[in-house]
Parts: sequence; C-alpha cells; structure tokens
Amino acid sequence: MEKENLNRNRIAAVRFTAAEYNLLVKRFKATTCRQMSEYLRKCLLNRPSTVNYRNESMDEIMLEIIRLRKDLNGIANNFNQAVKKLHTLRQIPEFSNWITDTENQRSELLGKVEIIQHCIEKAAGKWLQ
Repeated sequence: MEKENLNRNRIAAVRFTAAEYNLLVKRFKATTCRQMSEYLRKCLLNRPSTVNYRNESMDEIMLEIIRLRKDLNGIANNFNQAVKKLHTLRQIPEFSNWITDTENQRSELLGKVEIIQHCIEKAAGKWLQ
C-alpha cells in the first residue's frame, strides 16, 4: 500500500499590484493564520478562516481604565503611607494635619471612583447595544 504524499510541491504564481498586495497583507494580518501561504490556501480553496475584529471604542475605554488604575494605585499607596503615619503620631497638631491631608486624598479617591463608574456605564452601554 502506497502512502499519499502530503508535501506541497506545486506552485501557482500570482502577481499583484502594490495596492492589491497591501490589501491582501492587511486582510491576512487580521486573521489567525500564521503564514501568508496558509491564508491564501484558505481563500483559494474556500475554507473558513478566522478573522479577528477589534472594537475600537472598547480599546479607548480600556486605555482610560488603565490610566485610572495607575491613578488609583498611587492614591492607595499614599493612603497606606498616611495610615502608617497615623500610628506614629503623638501630638495633636500633627494629627490635625494628617486629618486634612487624608480628607483631600479621600475626595480625590471619590472623584476617581466616579470617573470609573462613568467609564463602566459607558462600556456597558456600548457592549449591550
């Protein structure tokens, strides 16, 4: 019994204009195919090819959430330092300064939380459409 040869040894040459080739490359990069030849075979042989679509509005929201996360990490770090300082305070004037600083950080934190809530509501609205 002879084994079937699965090596690809036939070549079909196709010429493209620069614009056609750029379009082909753009479409290829949007798929999960690892090589251009794999993508071309799928196209020519009418096989399904998986295409990745990006939701640009979600990209914008994710960038904003990443920025907010960095801000919140900074605020949380400052708050932790303030609490550590509270444990070392022994005099009343130092304590009143700490209260003022902590209140400012608290209002900043609440502002960031409101922004996060707005971003999440915006993302949920777009996602549910």
